[in-house]
Amino acid sequence: MSVLVVSGTGTEIGKTVVTAALAAVARAAGRSVAVLKPAQTGVAPAERGDADEVVRLAGGGVTAAELARFPEPLAPDTAARRAGMAPVGPAEVADAAAKLADEHDLVLVEGAGGLLVRYDEEGGTLADAARLLDAPVLVVAPAGLGTLNMVTLTAEALRARGLVQAGLVVGSWPDEPGLAERCNVTDLPKVAGAPLLGAVPSGAGALPPDVFRARAGRWLAPALGGIWDADAFAAAVRS
Repeated sequence: MSVLVVSGTGTEIGKTVVTAALAAVARAAGRSVAVLKPAQTGVAPAERGDADEVVRLAGGGVTAAELARFPEPLAPDTAARRAGMAPVGPAEVADAAAKLADEHDLVLVEGAGGLLVRYDEEGGTLADAARLLDAPVLVVAPAGLGTLNMVTLTAEALRARGLVQAGLVVGSWPDEPGLAERCNVTDLPKVAGAPLLGAVPSGAGALPPDVFRARAGRWLAPALGGIWDADAFAAAVRS
């Protein structure tokens, strides 16, 4: 795949760290990588955004691109309207990603919040951009209680739009998983109708970048360029 859309079941669930792990693994394999953040919200002009954080963790050779930045931490459509700024629509996202794909082996498009968050006044979403790009969508989800419902809804939305779900990654796996987390390792791929392709440990984004890059492949399955084994992981957390 040349373009992979990274979405989530909500906000603050580890999408940026997962995107950084994907970029790090691809760079280690010698691939050129770009990360596109269509709409960055809640970040001041001089602050580091999500795309910049991916570059910091994944290392040199990753191109960061951002189409718009809105100051308030809201859905892109709402944030653009309140700031009196032009929104970013799906066609603009798809066009930018396609241009980056002409110059890079892999383009990672990191969404804002969940799959159906509104980007413009017409109700355009990240799902619409994925459809225009004919790109698969990797879903990032939390590990604990409530995630099965969110993953099910996201999977149904993808299928209803004829989009391919590349798989599912747990964005922040706790150091001491409880019963819900351990059971969800088995149940998540069932409700998603797609494979579980990784689990990034909680706090991974706070690791020194060189350590992050060295470990990233252990968190992602071979389908994403890593060595993580879903069956071994499930057996370990059940024991």
